[in-house]
Amino acid sequence: MLQVLLLLLLRDRERRRAEPDQVLPDRVMADRRVLFVCVENAARSLMAEAIFNATAPGGWVAESAGTRPATHPNPRTGRFLQEIGLSLPPHSPQPLSPAASDAAAIVVTMGCLDDASCPVHLKKRELRDWGLPDPGGLDDAGFRSVRDEIRTRVGALIAEILTESPDRAP
Repeated sequence: MLQVLLLLLLRDRERRRAEPDQVLPDRVMADRRVLFVCVENAARSLMAEAIFNATAPGGWVAESAGTRPATHPNPRTGRFLQEIGLSLPPHSPQPLSPAASDAAAIVVTMGCLDDASCPVHLKKRELRDWGLPDPGGLDDAGFRSVRDEIRTRVGALIAEILTESPDRAP
């Protein structure tokens, strides 16, 4: 019986991964969203999503997307998240959609706000650009440095959210 249940859960998880537009139940329950955007959605934005969601204030959830998403996460992204006790988000790199952008209360770009990679609908939004380098071309120390900077900035963002909405504390 337990094996059947596990197989059903695994099949459902794989189905959700195959349908990136599928909204997960915990995301439906969130009142407010933060959208982290980078070009490939393979490192910076995935790390920001994982770090935010690990300590998200009540009623908040993070999502991430790419302007030109990769086919899979950078292999070091998961490894360096594990070093700080976190896992990759449960989705593959996914494209930025107007719906995701419109649904977000806060949009944070990772340093990809250029004419070649940033869609027009995102440029019309009020957003924050963190201006972080793509860690994909950096050595392991550089990758960790970008991860740690994301961790610091996400912490500051959460503190800001809690300051503005103390009643939404976890």
